[in-house]
Amino acid sequence: MTLRNVAIIAHVDHGKTTLVDQLFRQSGTFRDNQRVEERAMDSNDLEKERGITILAKCTSVEWNGTHINIVDTPGHADFGAEVERILSMVDGVILLVDSAEGPMPQTKFVTGKALSLGLKPIVVVNKIDRPDARPAEVLDEVFELFLNLEANDEQLDFPVLYASGRAGYAGAEDTVREGDLTPLFQKIVDHVPAPALDRGGEFKMLATLLDRDNFLGRILTGRIESGTLNINDPIRAVDVNGKTVEDGRVTKLFAFQGLERVPVETAGAGDIVAIAGLMKATVSNTIGTPQITEPLHAREIDPPTLSMTFAVNDSPFAGKDGDKVQSRVIRERLEREAEGNVAIRVTETPGGEAFEVAGRGELQLGVVIETLRREGFELGISRPRVLFREGPNGREEPYETVVIDVDDEFAGTVVEKMAMRKAEMTDMRPSGGGKTRVTFSAPSRGLIGYHGEFLSDTRGTGIMNRLFEKYGPYKGPITGRQNGVLISMETGAAVAYSLNMLEERGVLFISPGDMLYEGMVIGENAKPQDLEVNPLKSKQLTNFRASGKDEGIRLTPPRRMTLEQAIAYIQDDELVEVTPKVIRIRKRYLDPHERKRASRKAEAA
Repeated sequence: MTLRNVAIIAHVDHGKTTLVDQLFRQSGTFRDNQRVEERAMDSNDLEKERGITILAKCTSVEWNGTHINIVDTPGHADFGAEVERILSMVDGVILLVDSAEGPMPQTKFVTGKALSLGLKPIVVVNKIDRPDARPAEVLDEVFELFLNLEANDEQLDFPVLYASGRAGYAGAEDTVREGDLTPLFQKIVDHVPAPALDRGGEFKMLATLLDRDNFLGRILTGRIESGTLNINDPIRAVDVNGKTVEDGRVTKLFAFQGLERVPVETAGAGDIVAIAGLMKATVSNTIGTPQITEPLHAREIDPPTLSMTFAVNDSPFAGKDGDKVQSRVIRERLEREAEGNVAIRVTETPGGEAFEVAGRGELQLGVVIETLRREGFELGISRPRVLFREGPNGREEPYETVVIDVDDEFAGTVVEKMAMRKAEMTDMRPSGGGKTRVTFSAPSRGLIGYHGEFLSDTRGTGIMNRLFEKYGPYKGPITGRQNGVLISMETGAAVAYSLNMLEERGVLFISPGDMLYEGMVIGENAKPQDLEVNPLKSKQLTNFRASGKDEGIRLTPPRRMTLEQAIAYIQDDELVEVTPKVIRIRKRYLDPHERKRASRKAEAA
């Protein structure tokens, strides 16, 4: 049986996972009567809720005697570390581009990695049945993108297919509106080379994904670069410097069939497999025979650009919702996360009560926090900070390329707001349909917390895409949140009468009956200063009743924040309290006297 290994690259929401579903169906991987969820590849809850791919996944289909291993890559740059490693397992890539939106920043990011590895792309213009499709222009944009990414002549001579992943057809002309995905299967077989690897040599593979199983322990996935591997073979893992990590034995060997991991007895060069039996080996280690000394080349991962502090929850309500509140348990879980996710770096702060977690962006760290929260952890999360580094000209900070698509009427507002955040506009052009596409180079620091404001400014119609660009000169201070907050000075349940009086002070984050504590942030002040208020004050009862004074109190619905919104909202002297049931914003120091002392110290510094 012939073998093909291919990765699918696409921007968030360009239809990659839906297309893979159709490949499953049409190759007979799923029975006709089998009930399969839509977007079957997005298997964890967070992926389903957010509609994005977070973890790279391997799968395979059989088509006319060819075994095609397909790797679904995340489209979001925050999960780029996954992408870089995965591309080393494949011999070709399918670049999926929306027929209306064209190539986007994240497409650029992953495609650049693929082209630099010498992989030959197949371009699929997806959603060809959209009423606003513009396939000819999109194809020109893809060609321009490849030129900018310094593709070679062979890569520039790419085959093109037009498809609708949802309807399940593809063809060579942009007029195609029926049929099936046979042209795509055929193109993969014809255009993607078979793995040119040595089956007769000694066994070697690079671990690219790490998974955990309650029964089997660590499971390492990778492509066998040379030789064959059998169940019970002795193996050795070495790190990037060739130092032995551990010796062990293959207790289980899996190949991929559809969405399943299937046990096999033997596998050879070119096969993508998962191995159980090692206790310490991790991502980017080389696994081979016990005689191995030379590691396989592992690609360097881009450095983290953002960090947050994960602290033990020390609020008065600690331990009421979650059962994992001790620093020891948090440390173990974060270390486990960093093992499998090489883009995350965990360091302990002095005192051991908090951990510095560095990653690629707010979304990636937000996903880690959300995962921990669902597992029963309680945490206090600090405001994100960018990671500076010392460069040839002094202190440097990370910059991002920001591509914004907005309705023409909002373009001026967005340009003005981005300028306040020290962003420089590098391009501005009409993108059709009354929309403008504006490109900026902006310091990452200025973008923290901007997304919510951006959605308000564009009435929810704007689309913002960000991509790490470079480290550049420090841009100086950037103005943060303009408004102060309302802080509770009492502990107990919020009272409607009191909240009614506080509404004129600003926007509330809480409802009557919510449990509050001293030092908790309950709303945003209309003025720049913080204000301590009493949300527990109830009406003084007397035996005198005035007619018409006691009608029901009607409160404006409170502003409820998601985890990402809360993290982006807080200032340096505030924390987000995260528990399995609630997300609260609080002051770092709950006692007002301690807060004053801390602010005086900060001003003096």
